[in-house]
Amino acid sequence: MLPSLETIKEERKKLNMTQKRLAAMTGVSTSMINQIESGRCRPSYDTAKRIFESLAKLEGQASTRTAGDICSEKIVRLTPSNTVREAGKKMHEKTIDQIPVFDNDEIKGLVTIDIVNEYTERKDTKIKNVMNPKPPVIDFKFPANALSQLTRISGCVLVEKNSKIIGIITSSDLLKMM
Repeated sequence: MLPSLETIKEERKKLNMTQKRLAAMTGVSTSMINQIESGRCRPSYDTAKRIFESLAKLEGQASTRTAGDICSEKIVRLTPSNTVREAGKKMHEKTIDQIPVFDNDEIKGLVTIDIVNEYTERKDTKIKNVMNPKPPVIDFKFPANALSQLTRISGCVLVEKNSKIIGIITSSDLLKMM
C-alpha cells in the first residue's frame, strides 16, 4: 500500500526538490506532477509507486550526507574592529547577506545585511558594537538533512572539525545540495 497522494508535495518540498526534477526522475511530465499535487489528477498505481520510490531514494541519499560534505570552505570573515561600511562593501562584493566575525580563529558574532541597513547613517560604527550573537557551530559529521531548521533560524551555521572551523553553510548551500 502506498502513502496518500497528498503527501507528495510535502515530501518533495521537504527535500527542496522542484516539480521538474521529480518529473524527470519518475519519467512523467512536470504538468502531471503539478496536477497530482493539486488533486486534479490521480496517477496509475505504477506512476504513484515510481514517484514515492524516487522521493524515498532521495530522502535516503540526503540522510547520508553530512555538514562536512556540503559546507563551503571559503569563509568570508570580518573582525570586531571592522566597520559597518566595510561589512556592507564585502557583502555587496560577494553577494552575501551575513558574515561571521572572528577574532583570530575564535568566532565572536555575526553581521547581517539588516545590521548594515540599520546603520546606514553611522557606517563608521565598529562591528563589535552592533554584531549579532555567534551562529551555531556544528560538527562536520552532523547530518545534512537536519540542517534546514538551523539555517532557517540563524541564517547560517559554521562547521568544525577537531575544534577548528572548516566551513560555513547557508540556506543557499542547502538549495545547491538538491
